[in-house]
Amino acid sequence: MLATHEKYIINEKGRKTAVVVPLNEWKTIQEMLEDLDDIKAFDKAMSKPSEPIPWDKALKELK
Repeated sequence: MLATHEKYIINEKGRKTAVVVPLNEWKTIQEMLEDLDDIKAFDKAMSKPSEPIPWDKALKELK
């Protein structure tokens, strides 16, 4: 788990309206979210049954 050192900005009523996170922690959070998106995309792709694609055809599709 990521330990964060956030600070809150509050309005005149004392309600939290925004958060300030150190830049290095924000970058780590962004990387973690990107990794999570990749995992979700992989899981979705793997959940669909599909036929194997020959290597030469797959290579052509990548170009």
